[in-house]
Amino acid sequence: VQLVESGGGLVQLGGSLTLSCTASGFTFNDYIIGWFRQAPGKEREAVAVIGAGEGITYYTDSARGRFTISRDNAKNTVYLQMNSLKFEDTAVYYCSADRALPKIVEVRGDYWGQGTQVTVSS
Repeated sequence: VQLVESGGGLVQLGGSLTLSCTASGFTFNDYIIGWFRQAPGKEREAVAVIGAGEGITYYTDSARGRFTISRDNAKNTVYLQMNSLKFEDTAVYYCSADRALPKIVEVRGDYWGQGTQVTVSS
């Protein structure tokens, strides 16, 4: 089982970035996928979640209106489109997969990627 995040980098304040999370080793369609982030000295927090299959989406307050989560089941990939980036969006972004929504919400998903750094600069 593997989750690989990509697409992070340095972006200017107000800019945009799209992260990708590509999965292998499990039945991707059956899993809920969440994007999380962790800033230095802070706990890992949820950003956005997409359900299995057709993919109902959920966003935290910090992401709603600026970020869009989507999935392409044919490519085993979930995306996080991030717009209007703020300094406080600077963090390592992780994706996680699980069949149970409560575990995703509680940051206890079975599978995790290694993370990708997003840095917002002036």
